[in-house]
Amino acid sequence: MCRWLAYSGSPVLLSDVLYTPIRSFIDQSLHSELGAETTNGDGFGIGWYDGRDTPGIFRGVEPAWNDTNLREVSEHVTSPLFFAHIRAAIGSSVQQTNCHPFRYGKWLWMHNGFIDGFAKIKRDMAFAVDPSLYPLIVGTTDTELLFYLALTFGLETDPAKAVARAIGFVEAQGRKAGIDYPFQGTIVTSDGHSTWAFRYSSQGKSRTLFLTRDVPTLREQYPDAPIMQKVSDDTRLVVSEPIGNLPGAWLEIPEATYGMVQKGNDELRPFSPEPPA
Repeated sequence: MCRWLAYSGSPVLLSDVLYTPIRSFIDQSLHSELGAETTNGDGFGIGWYDGRDTPGIFRGVEPAWNDTNLREVSEHVTSPLFFAHIRAAIGSSVQQTNCHPFRYGKWLWMHNGFIDGFAKIKRDMAFAVDPSLYPLIVGTTDTELLFYLALTFGLETDPAKAVARAIGFVEAQGRKAGIDYPFQGTIVTSDGHSTWAFRYSSQGKSRTLFLTRDVPTLREQYPDAPIMQKVSDDTRLVVSEPIGNLPGAWLEIPEATYGMVQKGNDELRPFSPEPPA
């Protein structure tokens, strides 16, 4: 069903997070333990912030475990905030334009899940996208269309409300089409300063989502772990599935919840879709 990872904190080489830990993120492309599918081999993507006006992205259709270019790039890119995604396609083609993360201006967006009955409501979703944004949609996934729907509903000014409105619209259209549980998944988005992560499904049985405990607490638990001495106190990872081998390092984000990660102020709040007026 896909796996994703979002890192923020002290600048690190991407490879130190993607490849180094036991049960690494790249390992999960072959051996996911908590995903709907064990193998996530239908492409990959990384997106990173480096002080420029827009984040960089690198995406490919090879399996992540087998792409030497991904390893090469990740061993030479350092970033304080980056996304990574490995894809298990459902319904849409395996092509580069369908690989996450998706980018608009300074914003990145990833999703693990699906819109049930997407073909039935795709037209309604597309017509709801702002006409100035619609020409920028180049792939065929429900994720990309949902991203542009959230942008239409104000992602750049109020991310939590925009995602609530976008999912509310999907649920309303889906139920009109006779779909009992239109939305399933986890979403993460960032403007390069803060990161918002959402866990929600119409059925109340969402895909897994985890957040690292605060670094000072982890240093007390694991004083001999080298990584704990390298990263800053405000470093955080949000992941579909835990990486590494530090028991107790992860907090599961509850059902119907969203988290905001930013320097000095991490929050978890209840999340519910906002139906169309």
